[in-house]
Amino acid sequence: MPVKNRFAELLPEITEWRRDLHENPEILFDTHRTSKVVADRLRDFGCDEVVEGIGRTGVVGVIRGKTDGGRVIGLRADMDALPIHEQTGKEYASKTAGAMHACGHDGHTAMLLGAAKYLAETRNFDGTVVVIFQPAEEGGGGGKEMCDDGLMDRWNIQEVYGMHNWPGRPVGSFAIRPGAFFAATDQFDITLEGRGGHAAKPHEVVDTGVMAAHLITALQTIVSRNADPVDQIVVSVTSMESSSKAFNVIPQRVHLKGTVRTMSTAMRDLAERRIREISDGICGTFGGAAEVAYHRGYPVMVNHEEQTDFAAEVAREVSGDCETAPLVMGGEDFAFMLEERPGAYILVGNGDTAAVHHPEYDFTDEAIPAGCSWWAGIVERRMPAA
Repeated sequence: MPVKNRFAELLPEITEWRRDLHENPEILFDTHRTSKVVADRLRDFGCDEVVEGIGRTGVVGVIRGKTDGGRVIGLRADMDALPIHEQTGKEYASKTAGAMHACGHDGHTAMLLGAAKYLAETRNFDGTVVVIFQPAEEGGGGGKEMCDDGLMDRWNIQEVYGMHNWPGRPVGSFAIRPGAFFAATDQFDITLEGRGGHAAKPHEVVDTGVMAAHLITALQTIVSRNADPVDQIVVSVTSMESSSKAFNVIPQRVHLKGTVRTMSTAMRDLAERRIREISDGICGTFGGAAEVAYHRGYPVMVNHEEQTDFAAEVAREVSGDCETAPLVMGGEDFAFMLEERPGAYILVGNGDTAAVHHPEYDFTDEAIPAGCSWWAGIVERRMPAA
């Protein structure tokens, strides 16, 4: 099953859909236009059921096969953009200042729409397909919202599959791995409290700047001296802001922000515990105090082994090969769906482009037939028509 001829025929139309979405990016749950476009197209395709408002602004389409064998498969794409000002210079560049599809969700949505159109036309499968269009992947937890809204149980979804484009891989090629794939993504806020005063009288103050400097360095020992070297963990302090903006005032307060990325619950627990202990210890040493807020974000995204093997087989049929993907320390809220149902998440090559989350990034339209063919192949191979 190489790339399906039907998707080569549909490429200009799907590209037009993708570029329209690219011109009109929407952030987090505010995907009102995008969701309407998706729902209207699914109805035009003849889907048996189209439901809006799942997970606030998510859209679900149901396509039944020639017969009902009882199996139900979910296919998920994300719809939201990022708060980045586009710098691609493309004729279809974002028309919304400060927002752009810098991660390729416009491509994911367009490819799943293309697959849905084909599956509604042919219905060459025995079972039911649920196409899932999710808002707020970029930090909003839209996948969890859709699950909390009863996505899996309402449509009796038994397996679920997702996809992400990947710059640096040849266009239309695939890569996947079983088990932990994308990292858990947590955030921390640390407020350091000291005693401010004149910079010329350091003996009269409790210097939060010194505390912050020691703390930023000490937090790196979580990775270098607390974690097992074979475990994956990243601790990054990404922001430091003091209560003083003057050159001659030692601040009363310093606020640090950062992120923790881990591939296991054990490392996640270790990181949270040590951040609290180290913050209290460092600040106490200098006579100050620390207040730590630790926010758990997306969990580790774990591909299920049997579904991963199957997804790789379909990818090899489409492109001739499917490589083992590297571990990714970025987060992906498809993790919530994989916690509820077995499934797999795959990478499709976007070619030699700017990295995702970059203002010059753009999805490569030539990858569309491969992505559509993989989604259609998941359905037709997993639920073959009698």
